[in-house]
Amino acid sequence: MSRISSILQDLRESLAKEGQLVHLEVLSGKPPVHGEILRPLPDSIEKILNSQGLRLYSHQGQAINLLREGKDVIIATPTASGKSLAFNIPVMESLLLDPFACALYIYPLKALANDQLKTLLFWDRHLKANFRPAIYDGDTPSSAKRRILERSRIILTNPYALHEYLPWHHLWRRVFMNLKFVIIDEAHVYRGIFGSHFSCLLRRLKRIARYYGSEPQFVLSSATLYNPQEFGEKLLGRKVEVITTDGAPRSQKFFLLWNPPLTEKGERRSPHLETRDLVWKLASSGIQVLCFTGSRYLCELLTRWTREVAEREGGLEPKKIASYRAGYLPEERRELEHRLKEKDLRVIFSTNALELGIDIGSLDAVVISGYPGTMISTWQQAGRAGRGRADSLVVLVAFPDPLDQYFAQHPERFFSHPMESALLNPQNPHVLRGHLQCAALELPFESKNEVEEVFGTPALEVLSDLEKEGIIVSGSYRGSQKRSSEIVTLNNLGTRTFLLLSEGEVIETLDLAQVYREAYPGAVFLHQGETFLVQKIEGERGLIHLSPVEVDYYTQPRKDTEVRIKKEIKRRITPEGIEVFLGEVEVCEQLLGYYVKKFDRVLDFRDLLLPPLTYSTIATWFLIPQSLKEEFPKTGFDFEGSLHALEHSMIALTPIFALCDRWDLGGVSYPHHPELDAPAVFIYDGAPGGVGIAEKVFEVLPELIKVTWEMVRDCPCEEGCPSCVLSPKCGNNNQPMSKGGAIFLLERLKRGGFK
Repeated sequence: MSRISSILQDLRESLAKEGQLVHLEVLSGKPPVHGEILRPLPDSIEKILNSQGLRLYSHQGQAINLLREGKDVIIATPTASGKSLAFNIPVMESLLLDPFACALYIYPLKALANDQLKTLLFWDRHLKANFRPAIYDGDTPSSAKRRILERSRIILTNPYALHEYLPWHHLWRRVFMNLKFVIIDEAHVYRGIFGSHFSCLLRRLKRIARYYGSEPQFVLSSATLYNPQEFGEKLLGRKVEVITTDGAPRSQKFFLLWNPPLTEKGERRSPHLETRDLVWKLASSGIQVLCFTGSRYLCELLTRWTREVAEREGGLEPKKIASYRAGYLPEERRELEHRLKEKDLRVIFSTNALELGIDIGSLDAVVISGYPGTMISTWQQAGRAGRGRADSLVVLVAFPDPLDQYFAQHPERFFSHPMESALLNPQNPHVLRGHLQCAALELPFESKNEVEEVFGTPALEVLSDLEKEGIIVSGSYRGSQKRSSEIVTLNNLGTRTFLLLSEGEVIETLDLAQVYREAYPGAVFLHQGETFLVQKIEGERGLIHLSPVEVDYYTQPRKDTEVRIKKEIKRRITPEGIEVFLGEVEVCEQLLGYYVKKFDRVLDFRDLLLPPLTYSTIATWFLIPQSLKEEFPKTGFDFEGSLHALEHSMIALTPIFALCDRWDLGGVSYPHHPELDAPAVFIYDGAPGGVGIAEKVFEVLPELIKVTWEMVRDCPCEEGCPSCVLSPKCGNNNQPMSKGGAIFLLERLKRGGFK
């Protein structure tokens, strides 16, 4: 019996006595599949590969062949499959053959850039090539920046830094004149609004490179996606070659789904305590454990709890238990990474900061505390265990929310479900507005044809608006703002950005829509695990004043939402007979006040008087057949409450199909919609202009209805709970609500047969 098998047996006999272990999936290992390249590599590169004992896998060989042909490529293979080697080799070869050639590496996190720099310095040292790889971002000393731009042939940066530096492209002249490759690592991160902004940023980068006479190749390195081709081509705005077949070897992995037991009150035991007990049990068995948590606060809390157990139980020094998250100094993070790789740490609790490709060596076990929200993140995190040849263990601890509980009840779907689609919309007019201004600031537009070629036809209407407002005149930027970051914030939408201040220090930025949902006067605002009270909003100055507080309650806005159909884009009738539509809608959200709540109990309601928030977005809506509505009087269920519960639960499960979470979506159910003259349910993109989520709902509606029915039906509660139909973002305090009616509606919609 292997060590992991022995530990599994111990878990069954100790911690899993109340049925927590709901499923064990054994993922078989596989041998390597090696690849070939069409012509020999330079001797100096071959020598390094041989000295490291490296043979190229099939996907690496395929990537090298395509990149040598001048193609743009997206490599979408699992964690630890060797994607970096697949693009580093062609880059090194190109720079060896052309003494002036340069490459730009873009990473979403500074920690990733620091980690990859070590690899690039290794290549540079052993090739004796003087490529001088260097990081150029906000942390780079001013004294080093000029030297990097004058001498380095490989520059590593991040989207935020690149966004700031493009207007200063004349300082980068040497780099842009000789730019051969742009490497975009962890590309699946660039989705939703962030991805839409990043896509426009890349269009600006390509435009500037062309101005200096270069046409670089692009390499996207990504986790496995459902739609790599569509995603890559939307992100780059041009054709890409797709590599998805993984030739890397895999060791055997034991994957456990773990659901905390129900208590006498009918609630599930705290998943945080289950996580602590699991981690301690594994660590005290002598194996190294990485535990992923959903927040910085939980990361620190679980570290403290586990150290307390270690002090009480003995057998493991508390200093062998540590936490890792953003916010630590770079030196602290690198020290933790080193200790983890050298096996000096037994347990490390981390946010998703360790999910991406930082090299931390091979781990015995990974515990995932709460479904991370996407299959991609789940398998990225699980891939941190078992990088060697030995067996490994992964445990996913389910939280009491709909997605977690759905997979706990339907493990076969968890292990057979494809990865989600990564969605973005670089033609969102709200996104285009800012990037057209940035592009005109960087280089005046020569013609409207150039605008259309770079940003697409929808940009022409946005350009026309900017010209009418006098912001762009004769192709040149004439606005009052001078810095790109003052025009566009890459993480959100809206021309209005609010600064959140605590004791005079800016702790975060929000757009107007986020202010209405999270930072209205009197709201309890959560930032990095700490609580603040919103004291005052200075609307004209775009400032929100917070004060740190310790409170035992939270706030939830109450709002009234109306949806008006502006334009129908397409419609269809599903095989079940459901009429479903996709179109542009106008959403009007009126904030009426907010609830003061402790747990699920309402302590108080406080009125607010704020102007309504109105925006256009994309929605999918479907009609409830009249014949189905007529069945309701016989059921005894409230029709309005049933529709409301159905809407909540469908939104909660939409992330199964798209890379998003329920906070990226909005929804409204109408027992009778005046424009449609029928009952209807709307699910819409929460971002003005949309990012593609509603389109995905339109595409998968029958399957979404089916999985939603399964989730609500199988939830053990009687009247509805946060694991099925209750939503933490409901503007009506989850009233009215009928779980039984939702089950009836969903089952009938799934079965179909309407006339």
